[in-house]
Amino acid sequence: MVGVGGQGIILASDILAESLMEAGFDVKKSEVHGMAQRGGSVTSHVRFGKKVYSPLIARGQADFLYCLEMLESLRSIDFLKPDSLIILNDYRLNPPSVSLGVEEYPEGIYETFTRYFPRVALIDGVDLAKKNGNPRTMGIIILGYLSRYIDVPQNIWESVIRRRVPKKVVDVNLSAFEIGRRIDRA
Repeated sequence: MVGVGGQGIILASDILAESLMEAGFDVKKSEVHGMAQRGGSVTSHVRFGKKVYSPLIARGQADFLYCLEMLESLRSIDFLKPDSLIILNDYRLNPPSVSLGVEEYPEGIYETFTRYFPRVALIDGVDLAKKNGNPRTMGIIILGYLSRYIDVPQNIWESVIRRRVPKKVVDVNLSAFEIGRRIDRA
C-alpha cells in the first residue's frame, strides 16, 4: 500500500489488517512514514495467510498493489509478481523536485503498468470521493475495490470501518467503501 502523507495509507492498512485478523488470518504489518506530514512517501506492507512470519513483502512477491498516488506506484514495481493486481488511484501530487522545475513528473504510468501486468485498475478516486461528499474518502473507495479480491465478508469490513473512523464520518466512509465495491473488476 503506497501513497503520500495525508492520503490515509496508514488508516487503510489498519482497516485491512484488522479485517483480515477478524476473518481468521494471521496478519503482519509494517509501515514507513518517511516525510509523511510533508506529502512524502508512505508505504505499508500487509502480509496475511494461515501463518505469516515476517511483515515485509519480498521483492517479486506482492499479490496486490494499492496505490493512492501515481508516482508512488513506480517505487513499488519491483515488489510485484507477474499476475499481481495493481490498483492505481488516478491522482498526481508533484514532489518538490517537480514543483521546483528540477525534474518532470513521469508520463504514461498507467500505460507502463498495463504493458507488463495483465490486471491493472485505474480508478478516479478523487472524483468519486468528491461525488460521495467528502474528498478524504478516496482511500476508502480504493480499499472497497481491493476488498472484492480478498476473502473477507463485507460485514467484517464494515464493522472495522465503523470502529476505525471518527463517528461523524462513519456513514460517508461506509458509502465510499460501497462505491469502491461496485467499480467494475480489472
